[in-house]
This record gives sequence, C-alpha cells and structure tokens, in this order.
Amino acid sequence: MIRHLQAVASTSLIALILLCLAWEGWMAPLRTGGSLLILKAVPLLLPLFGILRGRRYTFQWSCMFILLYFTEGAVRAWSDQGLASRLGMLEAVLALAFFCSAIYYARLTAPSRITGKQGC
Repeated sequence: MIRHLQAVASTSLIALILLCLAWEGWMAPLRTGGSLLILKAVPLLLPLFGILRGRRYTFQWSCMFILLYFTEGAVRAWSDQGLASRLGMLEAVLALAFFCSAIYYARLTAPSRITGKQGC
C-alpha cells in the first residue's frame, strides 16, 4: 500500500511538471510563442527527489504546497476556454491525486503506526 501511494504521488508530480511545461510552452500559452508562466514548473522540482526517495517530511510539506496548483487548475478550468480549460482541469486532477496519495502516505508512515504505539 505504501509503495503504491508513493508511486501515485511520484507519477502525478512528474506528470504535473510535464503538463506545466507543455501547457505554457506550446500547447496553450497565455501569449503566442510561450509565456513566462512556464516557470511555474520550477517549484515543483523542490519536492521531487524527496518524493521519489519516500521521505515522509517531504510528503507532509508538499501536501500544502500542491494546493496552489490545484487552485490554479480549478480557476483556469472554469475561467479559460477551449484547450486551456481542459488543461486546467487536468492540472487540478493531477494535483488532487498527488495531494490524496501524499496525505495517506504521510499518515501510514507515521512513527506511531510503524512502531505500533498509539498516540493520544
């Protein structure tokens, strides 16, 4: 179960990085020829190696971090038109997949669950 959650989180994060690059690079940029919004993919690289290595702390803080991408995807899904709207929905879905898998990964790998101790 834990490996499955890590795989879902890793896959959705990498897919989100690729989506941001493709979206703002050539698929549906805000300006013709690309836009500087392509740089929104850079912050997604911060948690990447921690997620790939299964570091619980990275899963914890990246849960809050990824909500920015969910928000942007939801806003653009309902405010943009055409391809940009569909890409916004895809961004929101990928961010939600990452969020859910990271939350459950962090919960299942809590020290109290691993050692069998029950917290208050």
